[in-house]
This record gives sequence, structure tokens and C-alpha cells, in this order.
Amino acid sequence: MTLRACFLAALVGLAATLPAFAATASPGEIVKARTRSVLGTLVEQRAAFQADPAKLNAFVKAELEQVMDREYSARLVLGRHGRAASQAQIDAFAAALTDNLLRRYGTAMLDFDPDVDVRVKSETPLQNGKLVRVASEVLRKGGAPVPVDYLFRPDASGAWKMFDVIVEGVSYVQTYRTQFDEQLRSQTLDQVIAKAKHEIQERDRDLDHA
Repeated sequence: MTLRACFLAALVGLAATLPAFAATASPGEIVKARTRSVLGTLVEQRAAFQADPAKLNAFVKAELEQVMDREYSARLVLGRHGRAASQAQIDAFAAALTDNLLRRYGTAMLDFDPDVDVRVKSETPLQNGKLVRVASEVLRKGGAPVPVDYLFRPDASGAWKMFDVIVEGVSYVQTYRTQFDEQLRSQTLDQVIAKAKHEIQERDRDLDHA
């Protein structure tokens, strides 16, 4: 499984948290309670998802929208390039970012070993409690544990939302920030968004004709 597929799997592992649970649970509890369940769903429905990639895409996208602070992640990815961006541009970039990750690496999530398990190691407050970092490990029978850390921040209601995932020391946000920074040095934000949308449409057409 590729690193970005691991990013996506880790993100979705949290995204199935029920809203009522997420409103009262700590970040560590969210990781512990939900990751195993989602990985189990991916294994149990592997055949159905393989037969219908659109079903997998819909499942992943719906789950991500529940717990991920996509706008904040998008602003971190854009960095200085997003300072003058409108809310509409930020929203469009956040949607394109999620769709791009999903279309590129969604099906690779189905390669998970059914015997994997997850262990939460610690929950560390950052910036005087404004953020929390949850350190976990994906335990595999056939290899060394894979470290996966999650960064959370509270939303306006006080519920914890995840905005970054770090797999084996590599940050989802930083990986895409580096990728898009190069593009945004020579193109406008609208051009980058349009290009990302076009690539997504091309991959969707390929799936339709597969």
C-alpha cells in the first residue's frame, strides 16, 4: 500500500465516528473506538467495494465529511498561497484535495490485512491544549508496527476535528503543501483547482470505461 493510501485509510479510520460520540469523546477515545471498526468494514465489504469503486468512493467521502476539518487542512496545505483566497476558493480547493486523494488511492485501501489491529499509545496536548496529538500504531502480523499520529483541534461546538495525519513521520498536510507549493509558484489558485478537477474527471472517465 502506498503512503498516500495509508493517509487516506487513517483519515477514514476516524471519520466513521458518530457525531454524538465525537461531541463528547477525547481525541484518543475517538481513535481507539473507531479505527478498528472502519478497517473491519473495509475488509468485510472488500468484494463489494472492488466490484463497485463508486460505492467505495461514496463511503469514504461521506465518512471524511463527518470528522475531518477539511477547510483548516486546506488552508494549511495552501500556506501563504491561501492568504488572499476567498472562502469559495478555499472550499473548492478543499473539495478538490479530498477528491484527488480519494480517486488516486481509494482502492488501495482494500489491500489491508484483515488481521491488523490498532494501539493508541498516547494523547498529548499542544499549544496549551488548543491542539491534541494522538500517537497510535497499526499492528501487523507480517511486519513492524506502523506509527500513525493524528492532530486534532476543536470546532466551534467544542467537538474535536482531525486536520492532519502523520504516517511513519510523513505528514498528509506537509506532503500536499510541498506538492501544491510548486504548482502555485507558477499558476493561480483557480488554475490549480481547475487542473485538479480536470484530473479527477479524467480518472472518473477511465473508471467508467474500465
